[in-house]
Parts: sequence; C-alpha cells; structure tokens
Amino acid sequence: MALFGTEYGKLGDERLMELVVRGDERAFAALYDRYNRRVLNYFYRMLWSDREMAQDYLQDLFTKLATRPQSYDPSRPFQTWLFSVANNMCKNAYRHQAVVKEAAVHLRNGVDRVEATHGIGVDRERFRDRLDEELDKLDPDHKATFVMRFNEDMAIKEIAAVFACSEGTVKSRIFYTLKKLAERMKEFDPKTLQQHGTARTV
Repeated sequence: MALFGTEYGKLGDERLMELVVRGDERAFAALYDRYNRRVLNYFYRMLWSDREMAQDYLQDLFTKLATRPQSYDPSRPFQTWLFSVANNMCKNAYRHQAVVKEAAVHLRNGVDRVEATHGIGVDRERFRDRLDEELDKLDPDHKATFVMRFNEDMAIKEIAAVFACSEGTVKSRIFYTLKKLAERMKEFDPKTLQQHGTARTV
C-alpha cells in the first residue's frame, strides 16, 4: 500500500532504509530531513569549522546513500551506522589535509591572544574558538567521541556502536578529553567545557 508524505516521518530509520533500498525517494527525503542538520554540524565541528567543506561532505555522504543504499548494514541501527560512515570520511579528510592542517596550526599559534582574567567576562565566541582549536589537537577518535557525546548528545552505548568498541573505552576517551581540555584551557572555568563548548552550530 502506498504511503502518504506525512506518514514517512512517523517511520523508524531502519524501515525508511528498507524503502530506500527499494528505490523510494520519499523515504530517502525523510531520512535526509531527519539527519542532515545533525550530520552537517558534525562535519562542521570535525572538519576545522569549515562550513563549505562540511556542506560538501554532507552532500557526498547522502549522495553515496542514495546511489548505494545497499552499503547500509541492516544489522546495525541506522544512526550509528551513519555516524560511523561520517567519522570514516573525516579520517580520510585528515589524511588528505595533513599539510593544510599543519600550516593552520602554526598560523593560529602565531597569533597573539589576549588572556581572559580567570574566566571573568569571557567572550563565549572566544571560548568556542579556543575549544575548537584544542579539539583539533586531539587524536581524531577522541575528538569524534567528544563531538558525538556533547554536540550530538549521543548516548555512550550509541557511540560505542559507532566505533565498535566497549562503553568503557568511550567513557575513558571522554574522561581523558575533558581532563586534557581542562589542563589546556586553564584561563576558563573548567565547568564551562560541557556547558558552552558544544553550543556552536553551523
């Protein structure tokens, strides 16, 4: 029986993917509407806050999904599979952009920065820029875990599924990352890391 447009939004991700595999364009549109903003923000945070690059990667990801829907593993929740693919794309980007990233780090480090006075009157935009700068210095898996947990609000269990690792490993990465950020951003109140560090959107 044919589905009406409004009914697609009520279907679960996995059911929508079943329909996408069968060539249902409305099902694909429903998945795109459901995830495009979240995935765009994820790419934005992971790919050096480059909005244009994030949009290109978003388009590439959903183009692959539209042209090769059979690549989806139906034994996995769609959300964790989707972010796993996105994370692998970011890792490829890191390899290809290694030289550019190295130059960007040197340029940023060469800019004089005005230190905040013990976190008093801290500019939130400046805090977010500093957070992004420090996240770029982390191991890609630790950065991705931080973004998934605090920016995408994904559960520990879901993140573990994305990386195919234990929940303990995810918790360890989060603890390590927060500890490192607190050490490197002492001019800010460490408590603001979780409160404000993930509010940035495209």
